[in-house]
This record gives sequence, C-alpha cells and structure tokens, in this order.
Amino acid sequence: MPSAENRWVNDYDQPLNFVCSERASINYISSVHSNSKEDRVWDFTCRTTFQQSPTCYWTNYVNEFDEAFSFTCPLDGVINGLSSYHDNHREDRRWKFHCCSLKNICNSQCYWTGYVNEFDEHLSFAVPEGYVLTGMSSYHDNKKEDRRWMYNYCSQRSC
Repeated sequence: MPSAENRWVNDYDQPLNFVCSERASINYISSVHSNSKEDRVWDFTCRTTFQQSPTCYWTNYVNEFDEAFSFTCPLDGVINGLSSYHDNHREDRRWKFHCCSLKNICNSQCYWTGYVNEFDEHLSFAVPEGYVLTGMSSYHDNKKEDRRWMYNYCSQRSC
C-alpha cells in the first residue's frame, strides 16, 4: 500500500523520468503495483556520491516489452537516474538509465541482491551504506503483468 511519505515520480500508465542531482546517485527505491492498471508507480531518493562533477550519459533502452534484462552501468558508473514508458497493450515498460562516473574511481566488491519483490507486491530496496547502485535486472511475467527486480551495488575505490 502506498504510504503518506511516498511522492510517486510517475502516475500509472504514464512515463517515468527521474534524475538525482549532479553529484548524487539513487540509494532507495520504492514501488507499488496496481492490478487494475497493471503498472507500477515509483519513488526514489538520492545521496551524495561524488566529490566533484561526474561525467553522465543516458543509455539507450535496455529492453523490449516483455523481455528480461540485466544492466550494469559501463565504465564503473553508478545509476543517477532512469526513464521508462508504459505500453497498455503489452502492460510493460521499456527502461533506460542515466549513468555517472568519475575518472580514477572504480567499482569493487559488487553484489547482486536476490529478487526484492514478488509479482503484484510492494517493492522496497535501500542501497547499503558505503555502496552505490550500479545495475538492475528484471523479468516480466505476462500472466501477472508485472516484473520482479534485482539490484547490483558496489563499493568504490581509487584506481
């Protein structure tokens, strides 16, 4: 159930566009699924990640509708934002990511979570303290018309 403190970034069936401030990355993700809309609303928070201005770029879409994907930011990047749009016929979203990185900062000690949600259920994930969000993996179920999600997070070090 959505809580009062959530400020949903998107409405059901509408585009989602979210970007943290320039020196930050996403550190918390919350989402609620609607069975009547067969879509999710999303909320994100950010925390300061970079001591100076990073180089950032948008990826192309990483999936087609109804397809699984596993994505990690290239070049030791971290996820600073994301964008998606929903198709009511497919009841799914296509996703692209805004990745940011600094020269001489490398990701290390990277881990994938297990799936953080069941179909049709609330999703909540906090990046552990001392780590940054670097990737997402998801698959879609056409009967449930929803996705399950896993997240990749890493520590950072000079390199």
